[in-house]
Amino acid sequence: MNFSPPKWGASHTEERNLFKGLPKHLIGRRETQKALKELYHYQFILCSVKTGEIHISLNPEKKKEIEQFLFNELF
Repeated sequence: MNFSPPKWGASHTEERNLFKGLPKHLIGRRETQKALKELYHYQFILCSVKTGEIHISLNPEKKKEIEQFLFNELF
């Protein structure tokens, strides 16, 4: 959700762009890959293949759950 504007639904970005905002010591780590798989599993993010690359977006149908998850993690 740190993208401006957030990438909900039809607004999407390449999957590799997710990692640009992470600290360098987390990029490519097993824990990071596991977290990405969990986001797919909970359907918080959707993927599609565009221009030969995997593009992802936040699932607008799960907006309430995503916001609740983030609120619980922050507080």
